[in-house]
Order: sequence, then structure tokens, then C-alpha cells
Amino acid sequence: MTTTVTLRVVVATPLSEELCLLIERAEPRIELVRDQALLPPMRRPADYRGDPAFRRTTGQQADFERMLDSADVLFGIPDVNPVALRRTVEANPGLRWVQVMAAGGGSQVKSAGLGQADLDRVVFTTSAGVHGGPLAEFAIFGIMSGAKQLPVLQSDQRAHAWPERRALGQVRDQTVLVIGLGGVGREVARLAKGLGMRVIGTSRDDLPVPFVDELIRTEDLAAGAASADAIVVALPGTAATLKLVGENVFGAVRPGTTFVSIARGTVVDEDALIRALESGRIGFAALDVFAKEPLDTASALWDFPNVVISPHTAALDAEEERRIAELFADNATRFLDGLPLRNIVNTVEFY
Repeated sequence: MTTTVTLRVVVATPLSEELCLLIERAEPRIELVRDQALLPPMRRPADYRGDPAFRRTTGQQADFERMLDSADVLFGIPDVNPVALRRTVEANPGLRWVQVMAAGGGSQVKSAGLGQADLDRVVFTTSAGVHGGPLAEFAIFGIMSGAKQLPVLQSDQRAHAWPERRALGQVRDQTVLVIGLGGVGREVARLAKGLGMRVIGTSRDDLPVPFVDELIRTEDLAAGAASADAIVVALPGTAATLKLVGENVFGAVRPGTTFVSIARGTVVDEDALIRALESGRIGFAALDVFAKEPLDTASALWDFPNVVISPHTAALDAEEERRIAELFADNATRFLDGLPLRNIVNTVEFY
């Protein structure tokens, strides 16, 4: 029996032919349109911007835009460029849905500056949840590194020093404060609980969250921080979360607290973090995200021996592209069957 195509999906960001075929097999009711010659080659896994040296000819750009403007759905933001997204949305009144590659893709949608009518017409979804495992593992790496005094061990090793035996922290005796209990925060809570930690988490309501021993409101962050051995920030970057973790939180922590940031760098007041590192209130920090990226080479954060800097790569692994393709295929089925989509962007707060 012939399958009737009901949804035209245009691949607007680099995606291997293997994963294109995966999507087509998973949901045969869509027409997946792509022209690999019009997409920049990836330099590494999950490189959705592709090779920066890639250039389309004038004719190729026209072909690319005609293809975009024929879509019911876009897989990816064209060239990961908010300006290109706005052009496409405004030029294509038939566009109904855009899948964004980033878990925190709401900020990219916000940057497009779309009018309310377009925001009401087009639904945007993110890859939230896809990165939960790798990010949660990075958080656990940070917690473990702080408890086991990784910088001190490395310093002794470089000095060829064999000091007197000293006690290291035991994670199972510690408390972690997880700021943000979305998909990533919940996975952090699950892994931390598996290590025997006591888990405190922030929530907008009082509904129980698996693996979380105590829920607190964001206005009580300072009190929660004061009772924690480690803090993990897993909040999206919105106007409401801008520098939410600042002097009030860092001023309340006990000396030597471990700090991990894995969501959006704008949530953390970096000047306050630097002061907390200088004073010893933060004993170890594992940082994957920053307010401005790349991190300024003049930032003091680079030079602390008790800070590990990851260049916003903690979420990446070789299987990310496949998981996003599978998520999209599942959402395509939901879309065609009239069911609610997963990971819809809130176009008021843009998360």
C-alpha cells in the first residue's frame, strides 16, 4: 500500500544521510527534503554550524531558500542563524514547526525577533533531554573532583610530592543542591542519589520529584546553598534567571563548597563567582558554560588552579545526532497524529 505524504520536512542544518534515512524509516508519512550540497560539512559530531569556510554560490543560496520556503517543517535553524530563521518564517506562511538543535534553543528563537503572529503560528521545539546523560555525568565528575580534591592531587603529582596522608571527602556523606529540576537536573539528582548523596532541588511548585529529598523555592537559594557541600546549576537562561546565582548564594556557602555550572552561563554572576573562589568559599568549580562565549582570554577564571573549564562541550557525545533524529521522528509522529509535541519552546520566557 502506498503511504500518503502529509508533511514536507526540509533539513536546514547538517545531518548525515544515515540519520535522514533513520527519520524516514521511523515516520514514513513525511517527505524529508534535503540537498547535502547546500549544507556545510560537519567538522565533528553535532557540529550543526558546519565548516565556517563553507560558502554557497548566489545560485545555491537561492536554491536553499526556495527549499526552505517550501517546508511545512524545518529540521534545524538555517545556518544556525537567527536572521535566516526570521527570513524563513516571514517568507513561508505555510511553515508550522521548527525543530531547534540546542536544548536551550529558546534563546535562538528569541534572537530572531519574530512578531507575535509568527510566534503564534509556528511551534518551536528543542532537543531538551537529549543531553541529560552527558551533562549529568559532567556534574558528577565535578562533584567527585571537588570531594576528592583533584587540584591538590594534581599539584602534588606535578611536584613529585608524597605528602602526609590526608582525609578526602566522601560523596555519600554530602549534600548537593541542584538548581533547576528540568530533564538535566533530574538526571543529576538521580545519579547523585545513586551515590548516596542527600539531594536538595529548586522547584516552582511543591510536587514531589524523584530522587530529591527536599524541595526549596528559588527565593530560598541562599539557605539551600548554606547546607550544601556541592551546588549544580542546571537552569535555562531567561530574563528571570539572569545572574540568579550571585553574591547572595556565594556569600552563604560554607568554605570549600564545590560548584558546577552546566546549563546557561548567564544564570551565574561570574564576578561573584570569582570573588567566592578568591575567598575560598568555593573550593572547586567545574564550568561548562559562561555568560559570554568563548570565555574572554582575560577572564580570571582561566587561572584558578581549582577550576576546570570545559568549552561548552560537556553535552556532546558521538550519539547526540542520532538521539536528536529519534526525538524529531517521535515528535513528527505526534504532530501528524495531533498529539502534544515534546519540548515546546515557551515563547514568553523563551526556554
